[in-house]
Amino acid sequence: ALACSSRWSAALAALAPTPEQTEGPFYPKVLPLERDADLTMLKGHTARAAGQVIHVAGRVLDSDGKPVAGATIEIWQANAHGRYAHPGDTNPAPLDPDFQGYARIVSDAEGRYDFTSIKPGAYPLPNAAGAVRTPHIHFRVVGGADRLTTQMYFPGEKLNDRDAIFNAIPAHKEAAIARAVAPGEDTPSGTLMFGWDIVLGDPSGATKPLM
Repeated sequence: ALACSSRWSAALAALAPTPEQTEGPFYPKVLPLERDADLTMLKGHTARAAGQVIHVAGRVLDSDGKPVAGATIEIWQANAHGRYAHPGDTNPAPLDPDFQGYARIVSDAEGRYDFTSIKPGAYPLPNAAGAVRTPHIHFRVVGGADRLTTQMYFPGEKLNDRDAIFNAIPAHKEAAIARAVAPGEDTPSGTLMFGWDIVLGDPSGATKPLM
């Protein structure tokens, strides 16, 4: 009975609503023409984006754990050097001409999504002496009546503990952190695998506002 209770508690914890997070200042001013699920390779380019290749896969779920089919998922992030392809980013780190930086994908009939990218670099916050943002990926998700703007973080990052935006999450911080996944037989060599389920809404039935 105790084991069953523990499994039930774990299942409920896994369904913690994904925390709302700030959109930040670097949502693209002009969306790139290329918006597919491989951010590491641009059409017509021979070089792959610099940095550690990652593959993120998961599901979009409602607060009851049911898959949300056809959810639109927008993703944007800094490159491996911690720089956004955005005119407002004053970080002197280099841009990467081979990095897409943005994607728009749709969950399948079972709520599943996946994409390939580069692990984003940390970067200093302007006008905040010594403050650094931990590696993260921005998400904007629209599924049915639910809207969610959030950020995904990486497990085991030392900078997570120092990141003011991550630590401002009032509850369920763990729901914002992806889990490391063992590579499969068909995983390209050197690719890091992560799983991250996005839970829309919350058990009270409240709808998250569009940010």
